[in-house]
Amino acid sequence: MAKMIAMVVTKGGAKLQRVERDVPQPGPKELLIRIQACGVCHSDTFTVEGLWPGMVYPRVPGHEVIGVVEAIGGHVEGWKPGDRVGVGWFGGSCGHCRYCRRGEAFACENVQAVTGVTRDGGYATHMVADVSAVAHIPDDMDDVESAPLLCAGVTTFNALRHGGARTGDVVAILGVGGLGHLAVQFAARQGYRTVAVNRGRDKEKMIRSLGAHDYIDSTDGDPAEALRKLGGARVILATVTNAEAMQSVMGGLGPNGTMMIIGAVQAFPINPIEMIGKSSAVRGWYSGVATDSEDTLRFCQLHHISPMNEIYPFAEAQAAYDRMVSGKARFRVVLKMSS
Repeated sequence: MAKMIAMVVTKGGAKLQRVERDVPQPGPKELLIRIQACGVCHSDTFTVEGLWPGMVYPRVPGHEVIGVVEAIGGHVEGWKPGDRVGVGWFGGSCGHCRYCRRGEAFACENVQAVTGVTRDGGYATHMVADVSAVAHIPDDMDDVESAPLLCAGVTTFNALRHGGARTGDVVAILGVGGLGHLAVQFAARQGYRTVAVNRGRDKEKMIRSLGAHDYIDSTDGDPAEALRKLGGARVILATVTNAEAMQSVMGGLGPNGTMMIIGAVQAFPINPIEMIGKSSAVRGWYSGVATDSEDTLRFCQLHHISPMNEIYPFAEAQAAYDRMVSGKARFRVVLKMSS
């Protein structure tokens, strides 16, 4: 049989191991994908560090996958060998039931798996994916640039379009790292008055070049007060993983404002009286299903949005993962399967 290479985690906390396997055959409603690029996302720590409840090993991480259809299983329609495809966080969901339409796919009984967590993902030359998890990739989009859009991109794009802001409203992006630098681009292109909130000013020039209209240094005074001076934020998109930082900007919400949380943090206190007075809200958001990925990719294609990536060859997957975990990458890390 034909062989493939995969970077495998054998137990929580273990290093990635290079293994050779038989190329799997797709079953009913599955596609075999030859992988061309895979983003290295912080959510990969669920697999590598053993943080997912009931995690089963060995497992191949990776859920920002770009590739080409190599073979098709039974009962598959609308796909053919050679099609460019992407696979994101969800390993299988219908994409069109009431849960998916409302952005609540985690509640849907048809969600079958999580890519790179409960089924093997994209740190490999090949993978099998449920057809419902697969998104169409425009032919003229680059493999490496497209990969992070399957998680970082769709998460920020989806959260913004469900946040309730209208054209001209103040939208604040808290944190301008791997998620935030994409969120700034999305918010600006959607017609919001885009405000970046970040520690220090070392990224200010670059973030303004991506479309931010205003920049708030959260270490220089009260960031909530700075937002109030701008009229208050209709949406604060919190991409950081720091509860104190989130709490510090809550008071910057305007009337009927919403904080959309996409950075995983521990609990932090809120002021109910203030929220009642403003009719404000705090809401969490996950990534999205295949149809959301396709929307994100089309928007990026139309508005020339792309992530800033550090690219590693597939053979250096462990170094790529370590770089991502260090928090020093600017801004996404991507594995490229071949030169």
